[in-house]
Amino acid sequence: MPSATAFASEGALPDELSGTTGVAELLDAVSSPDLDLPCQSGNADLWFAEIPAELEHAKVLCGDCPVRSACLAGALARREPWGVWGGEIFERGAVVARKRPRGRPRKNPVVEHATAGQRSAA
Repeated sequence: MPSATAFASEGALPDELSGTTGVAELLDAVSSPDLDLPCQSGNADLWFAEIPAELEHAKVLCGDCPVRSACLAGALARREPWGVWGGEIFERGAVVARKRPRGRPRKNPVVEHATAGQRSAA
């Protein structure tokens, strides 16, 4: 797993953040009244939501965050069990492309507008 130091060597992190892995350590390193971190204002539950659409919204909010790379590197190093960290969704300590909704997946795909296809063929 990449560490914050590995990300820093690629130029993704400022030097002062290269060794940070803990959330508190990261926030202390960037503590500035001028920084507007999306995860520190508003609804903190959004970053740990069960609804996939809410997690996607949290990812978008992370897009312009000044500590996004450091946050992601720290989450990878800590193997965060779940939530949005550094603009990525974590589940069971690994980054996943998208979160599946709760419940059992359908056995057969739902065919939407089945009659619409028949009308256009006629």
